[in-house]
Amino acid sequence: MLVDGFQRRITYLRLSVTDRCDLRCTYCMPERMRFLPRAEVLSLEELHRLALAFVDRGVTRIRLTGGEPLVRRDMIDLVRALGRKLGDGLEEVTLTTNGTQLARHAEALAAAGVRRINVSLDTLDRARFARLSRRDALPQVIEGIAAAKAAGLKVKINTVALKGENESELPALIDWAHGEGHGITLIEVMPMGEVEADRVDQYLPLDAVREELERRWTLTPSSHRTGGPARYFDIAETGGRLGLITPLSENFCAGCNRMRVTTSGQLYPCLGGGERVDLRAALRRDPGPEALDAALDRALAIKPERHAFRIDRRGEAPAQPRTMSATGG
Repeated sequence: MLVDGFQRRITYLRLSVTDRCDLRCTYCMPERMRFLPRAEVLSLEELHRLALAFVDRGVTRIRLTGGEPLVRRDMIDLVRALGRKLGDGLEEVTLTTNGTQLARHAEALAAAGVRRINVSLDTLDRARFARLSRRDALPQVIEGIAAAKAAGLKVKINTVALKGENESELPALIDWAHGEGHGITLIEVMPMGEVEADRVDQYLPLDAVREELERRWTLTPSSHRTGGPARYFDIAETGGRLGLITPLSENFCAGCNRMRVTTSGQLYPCLGGGERVDLRAALRRDPGPEALDAALDRALAIKPERHAFRIDRRGEAPAQPRTMSATGG
């Protein structure tokens, strides 16, 4: 089994299939983002082999990420291949998407064994969406969410809470999501990569958001868990569930059960740490499992106790120079 130096068992892999994205969200990446050369990106076969190596070591859940995973042309082939492992050591294959390509792929995802997905959506206002993402794509995202629901996929909305931007819209977004039958999770902005904005201007602590929501609604702590870092609350008035992911205001590292692998095969034991292990080199050096197993053992040994995220001062450098899209969201 994959157990780190703090006796945390790793059962959850976030596997990035591409660093490319068809949006340019202001809190995620610069407008003129430089993506990896295709030669550095793992092949479909390499991604599949990596995933199976993690399953052999006790990983039961795999989330496919990016960038935007659905912009990769052979993405559905990977989902189908992993879907054949469901019930044989693997309990779930899911993905996080921005929803722009979802209308074309929702039925194929469901047929391949995906049962739930996360869709990133920070606003229902078309002008605000275009400003935040630098692309006028809200209608495609809404269409994609509807297609996912029609295909039988359980949808959870992920919303980054941004001070002075979508702050006042959060109750309406929660109300809409619950009215559509979707869960929703609010996420604090993370200091990953250089962007044009200052993180101090973007950071909205979710404890303040929760206090504001409790003036409007009745929030009851929920026992619901998904294996991720969110804490959940049931809202009596909407009949839905709200998740809060608080990497800055309330650290959740004690229960960390996950690792991330980038599309170039770099394993990051911690999202907020600089420690990494090159799995691509191990994959290409040795066709057997020994090199990969040794690389995974090195990753366990260097996984830190907690991340180093903070947003304290204007102009402060990000905790990590790599963007979230390059790491795997």
